[in-house]
Amino acid sequence: MNENLATMLIDTASRHGDRPVVRLDETAVTYAALEEASARVAGLLRERGVAVGDRVGIMVPNVPAFPVIYYGILRAGGIVVPMNVLLKGREVGYYVADAGVELLFAWGECAAAAEEGAGQAGAEVIVVGPGEAENVLGANEPDRELAERAAGDTAVILYTSGTTGSPKGAELTHGNLRRNIEISAIGLTALTSDDILLGALPLFHSFGQTCSMNSAVRTGASLDLMPRFDATRALELMDRDGITIFQGVPTMYHALLNHPERDRYDTSRLRLCISGGAALPVEVLRGFEEAFGATILEGYGLSETSPVASFNQLGQERKPGSIGTPIEGVEMKVVDEDGNELAPGEVGEVVIRGHNVMKGYWNRPDATEEAMRGGWFHSGDLARMDEDGYFFIVDRKKDMILRGGYNVYPREIEELLFEHPAVSEAAVVGLPDERLGEEVGAAIALKPGAEATADELRDYLEQRLAAYKYPRRIWFVDELPKGPTGKILKRAIEAPEAEGLRPARPTGSPLPR
Repeated sequence: MNENLATMLIDTASRHGDRPVVRLDETAVTYAALEEASARVAGLLRERGVAVGDRVGIMVPNVPAFPVIYYGILRAGGIVVPMNVLLKGREVGYYVADAGVELLFAWGECAAAAEEGAGQAGAEVIVVGPGEAENVLGANEPDRELAERAAGDTAVILYTSGTTGSPKGAELTHGNLRRNIEISAIGLTALTSDDILLGALPLFHSFGQTCSMNSAVRTGASLDLMPRFDATRALELMDRDGITIFQGVPTMYHALLNHPERDRYDTSRLRLCISGGAALPVEVLRGFEEAFGATILEGYGLSETSPVASFNQLGQERKPGSIGTPIEGVEMKVVDEDGNELAPGEVGEVVIRGHNVMKGYWNRPDATEEAMRGGWFHSGDLARMDEDGYFFIVDRKKDMILRGGYNVYPREIEELLFEHPAVSEAAVVGLPDERLGEEVGAAIALKPGAEATADELRDYLEQRLAAYKYPRRIWFVDELPKGPTGKILKRAIEAPEAEGLRPARPTGSPLPR
């Protein structure tokens, strides 16, 4: 049996060919049109010499071209390497080189960064954009031969990271994704072809990819795309198209709940909302449900788990503040530093085992072995489990910062700071923020006699990092606190009140973990 994930599109197109699969503004693409366009992309790829197992990059926002390219790559037997559209050239170059990408599709506004990064790695870029995507992607004859892929073959490489090195590519298989889609789309949300989802989550990330795009394609539902989340536009789409399911991160729910004119819009057809990426404050959950008349279910997952691992499930008790219970076929437990399972109520690391866990990290056997100790994926998240088997995340073991749903990895920023001629030492930490959950802060010690301002260092980082990463708060210290081995003690770092603060700028749709 061919387990190629693209069979979902082919099968659904045969049943719901005339139904819209994605909408953007006034444009609607039917299942039949998406299936045809993806076959033409497969033809383009085979003409360019892309073979089964080759990695193909995609740096495209939430526009119809994304699913066209995504399923075209899968049809040809390639491996999809999605990239954040906010990446700068240096970052793109790393991903392209690490994954061995030889061909990268880039949206017009991403073209400069894509070409800079791809050029560094010797890869080719195909630019697509408004008004030209149809010509570029539809010029080839369709190739309807569907590459044979097994459940254990890699379908997508999603880049993620921790605090101990460069970003790593999590290999998600056709089987990982298919099973996660089946369980999350059908079993957890009761999604049907009558549903209309609001696609505010980035499709280049696992949450939007699995729970929005792929789940819609599997069931014949429709997906309204938003290239950048905006609360007013979201309410307009809910009203205009009768959105039935909304999936988002807490900052989105906060923005919708506090929209000054939300009562002007008809959101009565909204039946279910899914929240992930960070803990949803109980007061926001309750206020949103009262205002919108729709149930919010919280879940938990990571890029390495396809992503859904646990969920507050329909028809079961829901506990606000909890990430629910493990989904079907998945085991979770809380362990201590030695891997011993802890009793209910005790805090330890969440470990996960099941069909959703990645194949491994691309070309990183040591990192894979470390993450999969004892056959369980070690999440790096600290949690407790109650007597009923519900899990509650309490902290992150890793130093990763979660800013408005975006993962920010301190080491990447610190390494750039160390390259600045005035900087002696630097430590990047997460600071509590009411709106974003966490803000990025940096404590810096300058070299003797050197001079630099917070604005100067922020500008230096802003030119080299995606907009959501660079520190809005920077302050200077004589030296950073250290332990007996000389390691910087981040837990001992305290930020001065409102010093070195730059107002946050819009950075697009928040990205769940």
